[in-house]
Amino acid sequence: MSNEDRRNPRFDEDLHFERSDGPPDYAYRTNGPVRYFAVADDTGTVLGYVWGNDQDDAAAWEPRPAAGPKAFNGGFLWEMKLREFKARGTAPTVALTEMFRDSGDIESSRVVPGSLAEASTLAALKELAGRG
Repeated sequence: MSNEDRRNPRFDEDLHFERSDGPPDYAYRTNGPVRYFAVADDTGTVLGYVWGNDQDDAAAWEPRPAAGPKAFNGGFLWEMKLREFKARGTAPTVALTEMFRDSGDIESSRVVPGSLAEASTLAALKELAGRG
């Protein structure tokens, strides 16, 4: 019997992966302008930006690499907050406005007062964050 005869027939089967429905998410990309606000830690260091664009139903956290691991780790909680708004069917910029107005602390990070602004593109915001 040759090696070819002992080949497992399951290697020839097509694999079918089922994607389970996870929590609702806004899109992570847009080519349009974005509204955003800054988030800082308790020392005042800007960790990153929460941004949104209604046209593409997009919103996410943009970390500032210069702020170190806190910028990346802290963004998870802001992303979770965005998911709560998405689950309620809230438009991205409405979610941003509500989050900005609430200004509550999320795990030692908070909205920077007066930082609600608009960038011409997500690339421009990434450049501001130092990731351009």
